[in-house]
Amino acid sequence: MSAVDTKPDRSVRLLFELSRDDNPRLFDDLMRFNKGPKRVNRLRFLAHEGLLAQQWLLGMTVQGPVPMTTAPKAPQGGVNPAVARQTSQAFEVSGGTED
Repeated sequence: MSAVDTKPDRSVRLLFELSRDDNPRLFDDLMRFNKGPKRVNRLRFLAHEGLLAQQWLLGMTVQGPVPMTTAPKAPQGGVNPAVARQTSQAFEVSGGTED
């Protein structure tokens, strides 16, 4: 193993491109901030909250898919379980292969 592999405190550096066509809501939210630390911190916050919502959903016992017409409404400021379930399914980790 190299010295880089044995470092206990590694960080991830990301460079990505996002167009409005890819995800209009995310794009509009991030564009509220000028390029720089505020935008990066907003993306970091959204990623963290998404991870928490996904873990929260995985901790719930789900009996089966809930049709969107009968999905319970999320409380003010809460998480809609049907939407969280769909998001989790969209970002499921595959068996080591890229789609």
